[in-house]
Order: sequence, then C-alpha cells, then structure tokens
Amino acid sequence: MIRLMDIPEVRAFILHWGEMGTEWGVNRSVAQIHALLYLSERPLHAEEICEALGLARSNVSNGLKELQSYAIVRRVHVEGDRRDHFTADTDLWDMLMKISAERKKREIDPTIQMLGELAEALEQRGDVPDHVRQRIGRMHDFLGTLASWYDDVRRLPKSTLVTLMKLGGKVARFLPGTN
Repeated sequence: MIRLMDIPEVRAFILHWGEMGTEWGVNRSVAQIHALLYLSERPLHAEEICEALGLARSNVSNGLKELQSYAIVRRVHVEGDRRDHFTADTDLWDMLMKISAERKKREIDPTIQMLGELAEALEQRGDVPDHVRQRIGRMHDFLGTLASWYDDVRRLPKSTLVTLMKLGGKVARFLPGTN
C-alpha cells in the first residue's frame, strides 16, 4: 500500500495548508500537522507525524496541543499500543464551527471587553476629541453586533446553515426594504 506522503497531491495539500495557516495566523507546522491528520485514514502517533513531516518532536507535541485546544484534533487510544494517537475532525462544518468559536473566544470577545472599557473611560474624559470617542464606540458596537449575529447563527442547525450559505446574496430578497 502506498504511503500517504508518497502521493504528490497529498504533499502539495499539506504544504499549501501550512502556507495558508500562516495567512490565518496559525503556525505553519500546526497547520501541516492538521492537514496530515485530516487526510490520514487512521490515527497517528507523534513519531509518525514527526517522520512524515520532518518536524522535531517538540514542535509536533506543541502543535498537537494547539490543535486539541481548538477541538479539531483529539487523542485516541489504539488497542495494543501504549502511545497516544491523534485523529482530526473530518466534518468540515464541525471544524469550521469549532475554529470560529475558539477564535471568537480568543480574539473577538477580549477585544469587545477592552473596547467597552475604553469607551466607558473615554466618556469620563473631557479632553479627548469627539471623533476618538465615537470611533471607539462604533467599533465596540460593531463587534458586539457581529458577535451577537455569530451567536445566533451558530445555534442554527447545520442544514439551515448550508442552505443559507448556498443562498448567498439571494437571501436579501427575504429581507424587508430590499429589492
């Protein structure tokens, strides 16, 4: 049977996923580990990941911890083997929802909190230009609205989300005041 990494298209996917990871703010190695596990038909242990990707053990260990914190990779037990094995979530919608939830928690929620505190502090100051106060307030309101919309959409059934996505801009015809 052919090894996964001997398939040029698999190597190309893993390399590209690593490059895209850096564009998304994810370490290249973390993204490559995810890509390998996503394509693997069986759970892999850390040494297999190191060998397949040519990464140091510490890099793989840290990458696996990061991926587990996003809940898109999980540790599994393989009967007859004492080593930890890892497998990736292969449901793309679940993966999207988990990643977006974690990124919201890590990035958006703290920013909303900070902007709210700044807006409140700026209201108490008379020496700050109005445009600064307004812009921070608008950003706080905007991100709050975005987070609220995300929370609402996240609760929709997967089938509804798929339909909504397929509708694209056509969804506007269902909204009042749009043509």
